[in-house]
Amino acid sequence: MATAEAKRIARRYPEEVATERNLDLIDELLTEDYVEHGPFGRESHGRAEDRAGMDEILTAFPDFEATVEDVIAEGDMVAMRVTLRGTHEGEFMGIEPTGRSFEVQNMLFTRIEDGKIAERWVQPDTLGMFQQLGVVESPTA
Repeated sequence: MATAEAKRIARRYPEEVATERNLDLIDELLTEDYVEHGPFGRESHGRAEDRAGMDEILTAFPDFEATVEDVIAEGDMVAMRVTLRGTHEGEFMGIEPTGRSFEVQNMLFTRIEDGKIAERWVQPDTLGMFQQLGVVESPTA
């Protein structure tokens, strides 16, 4: 597969699934045995678990968006730097809504297999997000 095609496939998830909320695209984009390696050692397996995770994010942050800033690909791997934004209006990871907004960077590695996303490693700046939402204190200088 050409690197341009791998990049196109990988960026469809943040742009079309997350930002445009096209969750039906998950079935088309992900392999049946898809695995996502997320923060805090969390993993999701398969399309149904991935969709449930995306539903949780979009319920907690109804204005959630993911903007792809940089994309680099080599072979079947695509690396992206993505800016995440949203306003905390629903429960998230047991945290009641704060009404506050966040904007953080997310490092994302995607492995493409037979034209579909087989595996992703997602590493957002979760501490930065929690600080901006006011659920953990920012360090003072």
